[in-house]
Amino acid sequence: MATRLRRLIDLSHVVEDGMLTYPGLPAPQICDFWTREQSQAHYAPGTTFHIGQIEMVANTGTYVDAPFHRFADGVDLAGLALESLADLDTVVVRPDLTRTRAIDAAAFKGLNVQGKAALVHTDWSRHWRTPQYGDGHPYLTADAARWLADQGAVLVGIDSLNIDDITNGGRPVHTTLLRAGIPIAEHLTNLAELPNRDFRFHAVPVKVAGMGTFPVRAYAVIS
Repeated sequence: MATRLRRLIDLSHVVEDGMLTYPGLPAPQICDFWTREQSQAHYAPGTTFHIGQIEMVANTGTYVDAPFHRFADGVDLAGLALESLADLDTVVVRPDLTRTRAIDAAAFKGLNVQGKAALVHTDWSRHWRTPQYGDGHPYLTADAARWLADQGAVLVGIDSLNIDDITNGGRPVHTTLLRAGIPIAEHLTNLAELPNRDFRFHAVPVKVAGMGTFPVRAYAVIS
């Protein structure tokens, strides 16, 4: 019997010193806490270690939002169940954006998202780290968020600046999905490398109490 080969597809942006993720939020500062030279005084001759230091806002790079990001009484990162973040059966939605950047419920028509992650491929990640990335991005509409929640999606992700229209201060998509306990993954990339279905998705943040957002190493497993 032939062995099926697994492929791992990285869906995350690299976090780099000084990079901007979201307009108006500070860039991460990455530096040494201990250089290898500084560590020499603490170990045997010839034994050195590097200890790095990073200062950043939680919304840096590719990240996941937990309900606490939107709601003070919502589940925080430490409370998110692994079942909502890891080893998820997944479908990819590839909406037609030639006439509009608003992705409504019709884009998901006919898809089974019950118990699955739904990833929205807009190809906006091609603008990552350019001025275009923060201007005129594709987003989901309020009715799309309601449809996804009603149909039982367990995670929703997108490869653009924000899953909401940032000109709408009510943030209806975040509000609907996070109220339903559905984590949101933003700033994904490489979604063009994925099939439309029949693969597993993982996007697990650090288990931090009292925070609602944190970077992830998102990836897909295709077998």
